[in-house]
Amino acid sequence: MAGGVSSDVFRLQTAEGPVCVKRALPKLRVAADWRAPVERSHYEVEWLRTVRPFAGAAVPTVLYEAPEAHLFVMSFFDPATHPVWKQDLADGHVDPAFAGQVGALVVAIHAGCAGVDEIASRFPTTALFEDLRLAPFLRHLAGAHPDLSERLIALADRTAATRKSLVHGDVSPKNILHGPVGPVLLDAECAWYGDPAFDLAFCSAHLLLKMVWKPAHADAYLESYSALHRTYLAGVDWEPVAAIEARAAQLTAAILLARVDGKSPADYLQLPEDCAFVRTTARALISKPPATMAGVAAVWIEGRRAR
Repeated sequence: MAGGVSSDVFRLQTAEGPVCVKRALPKLRVAADWRAPVERSHYEVEWLRTVRPFAGAAVPTVLYEAPEAHLFVMSFFDPATHPVWKQDLADGHVDPAFAGQVGALVVAIHAGCAGVDEIASRFPTTALFEDLRLAPFLRHLAGAHPDLSERLIALADRTAATRKSLVHGDVSPKNILHGPVGPVLLDAECAWYGDPAFDLAFCSAHLLLKMVWKPAHADAYLESYSALHRTYLAGVDWEPVAAIEARAAQLTAAILLARVDGKSPADYLQLPEDCAFVRTTARALISKPPATMAGVAAVWIEGRRAR
């Protein structure tokens, strides 16, 4: 199956119907030399099994794991009934209520796993999260933007040291299916017990970037961004909302910059003027980070008006 950069993914037809087989790759399919331990496949399985009580059918069912081969088998979702959210967004089928459902799903997982030492003990994956997220996204930027390096390295260090709940690590529209009864969340290779603000920031950054990619639907993307963070923050019960929102706002700014200057740039940002806008606005957000997600959006909107 097409679309993945970090794994081979196959549709396997069985006597009982189709299933999905996923095998981790040691080198990711990106322009940069980006390698990651294939043991991440096992932690994706652990994430799927751990969050099932909180997410229900909103995550695939693990059917079989072969740890020595770094692959596993899970339930298959028919694209006819479960289109990829990224494609919906690209086609202009933008539903802010669905974005709110995504926020509700992610916060339910975080709330269910927050402060549970037994769950934390099963995810000793800080080094893996460093390889897959902090180094290629935040720390790589420190070299590309030396005037921001102190802020970016401090943000990466703080994120690495935060232990609040079970993090998915790749809550992106490309990893979310728009099912008939709500979202289905896939691709938890970056699973880590750490800072849940990262998941909110990662998805939020994607919705802001869609405003640059498809400006005709900018208002709907902005509504979706707002619905996502409002619904998410309404479910936070393990720490003060203001604390996690402030961390998410800072991470959102850094992730926006990483999507043009990190190791994994957004594939849909092709125009030089679009990349320049993202770079300039994200740098401003990093230099003077707002304390709220609404504050991030306000700077983003003002930057668009000034283009």
